[in-house]
Amino acid sequence: MSFKFPLATASWDKEELDAMQRVIASGLFTMGENVRAFERDFAGYTGSRHCVMVNSGSSANLLMVAALFYTKNPALKLQRGDEVIVPAVSWSTTYYPLYQYGLKIKFVDIDLDTLNYDLEQLEQAVTDKTRAIMAVNLLGNPNDFGRIDRIIGGRDIVLIEDNCESMGAKFNGKHTGTFGVMGSFSSFFSHHISTMEGGLIVTDDDELYQILLSLRAHGWTRNLPKHNLVCADKSDDPFEESFRFVLPGYNVRPLELEGALGVAQLKRLPEMVEERRNNGKLLQAALSDHPELLIQREIGESSWFGFSLVIRPGSVLTRKELVAELNELGFECRPIVAGNFAKNEVVQYFDSEVYGTLKNAEHIDRNGLFVGNHHYPIPEAFTALAALRMGVQ
Repeated sequence: MSFKFPLATASWDKEELDAMQRVIASGLFTMGENVRAFERDFAGYTGSRHCVMVNSGSSANLLMVAALFYTKNPALKLQRGDEVIVPAVSWSTTYYPLYQYGLKIKFVDIDLDTLNYDLEQLEQAVTDKTRAIMAVNLLGNPNDFGRIDRIIGGRDIVLIEDNCESMGAKFNGKHTGTFGVMGSFSSFFSHHISTMEGGLIVTDDDELYQILLSLRAHGWTRNLPKHNLVCADKSDDPFEESFRFVLPGYNVRPLELEGALGVAQLKRLPEMVEERRNNGKLLQAALSDHPELLIQREIGESSWFGFSLVIRPGSVLTRKELVAELNELGFECRPIVAGNFAKNEVVQYFDSEVYGTLKNAEHIDRNGLFVGNHHYPIPEAFTALAALRMGVQ
């Protein structure tokens, strides 16, 4: 089915196509100079000291969690059985690395308006057992990091960010993804920039950065400097260092094609985010007072990944009716990320618990959806959305 208002559209232009052709002509496709250039440029864009590119945002989350197991810094180091708080609404690979590394997962409800943490519940859920908080900035919307910082206070709690849906968003002028000790980003096709597949991790911590470099490529030393924070000094003989493994790593390296695309896309990212924000303003003007629907309440400066539509509690409107009307108007629709993830069958494998109740997560699971936003003006979409009235246009 073809939609007038799809969830995502291509953001490549001649510069991206030319960048790919240059890589093809070079004959060098595995991770190299283009990836390094993208990492350098992205670190500069976010104001971070370091950036590591990987093959997906999911892999970025995996390496973030893994790095906390291999750091020598006791203030950051995690071990199996440690408690990590997560929001009940996010994508599957927010949670999977936590399970895979044997962490205790504590689900906390979300706020029905912001779709991020219910901050009152988060504050109550934190105990002396809490060792880490995973902040997820949903659909482009920043968390209130001022409040989260106060909740953590002086406690020995590590903050990490899944920022895969919120590239370009800011809170108090600072990029989301940079509030935690590490932050993940995605450059999948449907995201703010597209390298088709791809992910990034930013950090200001030198040791974590070097751990990430090793974990990304087999856990070997090849990509580490001679004097490094991961292992003993490297030999000056490259043959001896060819297959020296120091960490139980992965192979989640990106391609040069993806790095070259990233360099080109990043040049246009500020403009594309600004267009998304302009569309966000039109959405707010069209639907902020809708009698049947809630839209996401912006915290800081959202980069508006997409536009959530949540049926107000107490409404007689059903999501099935809403989807049917939106489809009729030409909108492609999806659930809000993975809905209430704690109800998925896969959770039977987790060491997990639910703090309190997940009434808001369950409400959007049953009554929420989102439609697409884009890097160009779509005023006709907001004219159509403004006409939504319980199935009557």
